[in-house]
Amino acid sequence: MYQVPDQRGKLAVVTGANSGTGKEAAKRLTGAGARVVLAVRTPAKGEQARHEILAAHPGTQVEIRRLDLADLTSVRDFADELISDGRPLDLLLNNAGVMNVPRRIETPDGFELQLGSNFLGPFALTVRLLPLLLAAPAPRVATMSSGTANRARIDFEDLQSTRRYSPTRAYAQSKLADMLMMLHLADLAAQHGWPLLSAGAHPGYTRTNLMTSGPTLNGGRPGLLESLLYKIVPSQGPEQGAEPLLYAATSPDATPGGYYGPRWSMVGPTKVTTLPRSAQDKTVAERLWTEAERLTGLSVPSR
Repeated sequence: MYQVPDQRGKLAVVTGANSGTGKEAAKRLTGAGARVVLAVRTPAKGEQARHEILAAHPGTQVEIRRLDLADLTSVRDFADELISDGRPLDLLLNNAGVMNVPRRIETPDGFELQLGSNFLGPFALTVRLLPLLLAAPAPRVATMSSGTANRARIDFEDLQSTRRYSPTRAYAQSKLADMLMMLHLADLAAQHGWPLLSAGAHPGYTRTNLMTSGPTLNGGRPGLLESLLYKIVPSQGPEQGAEPLLYAATSPDATPGGYYGPRWSMVGPTKVTTLPRSAQDKTVAERLWTEAERLTGLSVPSR
């Protein structure tokens, strides 16, 4: 099991921290001494996670703040609250997401739900929190992608899947977008001389409610093939699945633009993972970043 290094004195934000890999990451960071903000859409579920974490690590600092990544107003309010606190942010773990939504749904801002929740929301959150991150001595942004991104491409002509919608294609595109965001942020840090390390991870096939919550939205249900794969493909629990993200966020061996996942693709201890060719095109990454700035109305600070 990956041992999280000493995090005493650090402030960490973990999105989607009420369950699955997010809750496990928050628990392990708390156990290593970090003060952790559970950024969750439903505070009642966050409270349950907080009680569980405090039971495992009494006396530690864990707080809940509401964040809906599908709503840019919620992202703004969350970031503004943290900024008003005035404390530098050491770690941002972009973990939350939604998967394989059966029918096309739009966010309050008019984005396709998976693109909005998995990419544009985390993008907006990261950009808004950059001033706090850059106030920390060695900040990190760790972004969770997915192995499904390996067979995706960014369709700039139909980024919002308005012409045709496929649950799996839209999900895969959103997670490839996360990879490209992670890599371009690493490039920006190098260009600007920021002390920020941006790295990425994928959880392999980890058993969490991500597998069922998206496919059942609005009365949907997982397809026969999906249901069969859930039963026969090798899988692992959140304890193991969270480790690549924790490695990206805390390991002294993690590198800018590094990408980490299970040793045997679906399961296993963390190792360096090769990025798919589609994630290595810096021209596409820069174009996508520019498009995200246009869609969200946000851009990186000039510093």
